[in-house]
Amino acid sequence: MRKHLEDIHVDEDDNEINLTPMLDVVFIMLIFFIVTASFIKETGIDVDRPDAPITPSTPDDSNILVVINALDEIYIENRIIDPKAVKANITRLHAANPEGSVVIQANRKSTNKKLVEVMDASRDAGVFEISIAASQQ
Repeated sequence: MRKHLEDIHVDEDDNEINLTPMLDVVFIMLIFFIVTASFIKETGIDVDRPDAPITPSTPDDSNILVVINALDEIYIENRIIDPKAVKANITRLHAANPEGSVVIQANRKSTNKKLVEVMDASRDAGVFEISIAASQQ
């Protein structure tokens, strides 16, 4: 009653697992979750936000425009200003409108020294909000 090795035949097809039914179940579950997710409404709090307060915009006249041309001449209010009088003019204009800032429009050919002098005069006048704009010329 000995079994011969030839009689013991292992069928390789029997050892494999059939994954087709498992994949069918996974796809059905995926479809189920996708469909049910579209019907679920997330709970949350409806917030009634108040309207933002409207702040009046500052007109262009509120800024002090200082123009430095290519010849290093300083213009304030379309008048040539002596470099020594820049601080006094900025102080006067800033007293008229304390919320205004200084906008320096320097020509590309003007020197940096003149730009720094105007910035220093503005700080000496008590205006620390200084903007530098490119010249349109």
